[in-house]
Amino acid sequence: MTESSTIAHRAYARLTRSFIVGLLAVSGAVSATSAHAFNFYDVARRAKELSNEKFKAPTSALPRELRDLKFADYQQIQLKREKYHWADNKSPFELVFHHQGMYFDLPIKINEVDAEGVREIKYDPNDFDFGPRKPDAKALNNLGFAGFKVLYPLNNSKKPDDEIASFLGASYFRVIGKGQQYGISARGLAIDTAVPSGEEFPRFREFWVSRPANSDKHIVIYALLDSPRATGAFRFTINPGEDTTVDVKSRVYLRAPVAKLGIAPMASMFLYGSNQPTTSSNFRSELHDSDGLAFHAGNGEWLWRPLNNPRRLSTSSFGMENPKGFGLQQRGREFSRYEDIDDRYETRPSLWVEPSGNWGKGRVELIEIPTADETNDNIVAFWVPENQPKPGAALDLDYTLRFTRNEAKLQDPKLARVIQTLRSAGELKGADLIRRADGSLALMIDFTAPATARKNDPPVPVSLSFSNNGNADVMENSLRHNPVTGGWRVTLRLKVKDPTKPVEMRAALVNGQTQVSETWSYQLPANETAE
Repeated sequence: MTESSTIAHRAYARLTRSFIVGLLAVSGAVSATSAHAFNFYDVARRAKELSNEKFKAPTSALPRELRDLKFADYQQIQLKREKYHWADNKSPFELVFHHQGMYFDLPIKINEVDAEGVREIKYDPNDFDFGPRKPDAKALNNLGFAGFKVLYPLNNSKKPDDEIASFLGASYFRVIGKGQQYGISARGLAIDTAVPSGEEFPRFREFWVSRPANSDKHIVIYALLDSPRATGAFRFTINPGEDTTVDVKSRVYLRAPVAKLGIAPMASMFLYGSNQPTTSSNFRSELHDSDGLAFHAGNGEWLWRPLNNPRRLSTSSFGMENPKGFGLQQRGREFSRYEDIDDRYETRPSLWVEPSGNWGKGRVELIEIPTADETNDNIVAFWVPENQPKPGAALDLDYTLRFTRNEAKLQDPKLARVIQTLRSAGELKGADLIRRADGSLALMIDFTAPATARKNDPPVPVSLSFSNNGNADVMENSLRHNPVTGGWRVTLRLKVKDPTKPVEMRAALVNGQTQVSETWSYQLPANETAE
C-alpha cells in the first residue's frame, strides 16, 4: 500500500453509505463569459435559484462490479500519471480525480476556470488504471468523477506530488500542511447532527477550479452545495505552507427550517487517550486524530475540553457571542504517546476556525459518539447560530480554516495552557510508603506556567480555582509545581455520587482574582464508573 493510498484509506473509509446515498442532485450549470467575469456570486446566484426549486434526489449509474468493491480494491483505481490535470504546464498545482466506487457512487461535475472562460472537465474511463479488473467501457460512459485532490510541492520542491487537499464524499474535505498527515475532516455544512429525527448530509454537487498562474502560491475552488433543505455557495482559497490555511467565503440558503444548523463543521476521531485509557492491552497508549476542543470566546475566555469516547452519544454546548476562534486540536505531539510508525498520529493537524467579522449569538457544539475502532469519525464540532435564516434568505459567514501542528501559537502567549490530562484509579500512600487504591478516581492536569511580564521576572504566583456540578465528592484538590515541565500539576481525587449522570468539572490557575490560564473544562461521562 502506498503512502497516498494509506492516507486515502484513513481519510475516506470512515464515511458510510448512509452519509451519501440519496442526498445528491443532478448538476446545475453556471455560465460565465470569461474567467474575469466568473466569481463567487455566480455560484451564489445558482444556490439561490436552487433554493427555490424542489430538491431532486439523484440516481446512481455505477456498475455493480465497482459498487461491490472492498476498499483495498477501490484503491487500485487510479488516474494515470500522464492524465493529471495541469501536468503539462509550469503551474505548481495539479488536479487528480477520484473515480466512483463503493459508496462513492454518485457523480460531481468539475469545471475549470481560466482566461478563456468556464469549461467542464470531462470524465473518460480511459484516463484511469483499474488494476486487475477490466470493466465494460460502455457501462462507464458519462459516469463522472467522485471527487478530486490537489497536489502541490509542499514538502519537497523537487517532488510536485504532495497531496495537500482532497474533496470526496458529501461536503467533506481534508487539508494538510507541511509535514502533516490526513486526520481531521472539514465539512461545508452540517444539518441536524445528533438530532433524533436523523442527520441530513448536504453535498457538494459541482466545483469550479480556477487554473493558477505559474507564479501563484494559492488555488481558488468554488463549490455548489445542495441537500433536501439547504443550498449553498462556497469559495475556498487554499494557501499551502507550514500551516495550510483555507479562506472560506460562504452563503447558505434554506429551503425549509432545520432543527440544528452547523457552520464550519469538522469531524475527527477519538478512540482512547491519557484522559480515557484503553481497557485492552495495546502498545499504543493513545489513539486519536484530536484530543480536545478549544475555543476563544467573544468575552476573551480560552477553554480546553478533553475529548471522550462515551458509552452513549453525548452533546455539549458552549454558548457565546461573536466567537474569536474554535476547533478540534491534537495537542499530544510526542511520538511516544502513540508509538505508531504507520499512522503517525502525532503528525495529524489541528483544525482552527477563525471567524471573519461578528457572528452574533450562538454556541459551539461538541458531539461525541461511541465507537469501537479508529475507522469511524466519532467526534463532531461546529458553530450553531442562535437565529437561522428564514427560507430563501441568505446567511453569509466567512472564516479561515487553519490546519496546524503549532497549537500554542494560536493562543494568548500570556496564559498558561493545558498540555495533558491524565486519568487513573485514585490511590493514597500509606505510612509504609506503599500506594493503595482508595476507590476514588484520579485526574492529573498539567498546565504550562503563566508568562511573566519580563523575561527575567520571578514566576507568577498561582493558586487553583476548581468547581464541579455536585455529582462527586472531592477527596483531594491540590496544586503543585511540576519541576519537569516547569509548569503546574493539578491533582484531583473524587468519588462519583450517581454514576448514571455525568460529572462536570472546571479548573483554572489564578493569581489573586485574575485568571492566568485557559479554563480546563472536563466531563466524566455517565456510566464511566458504573459496574
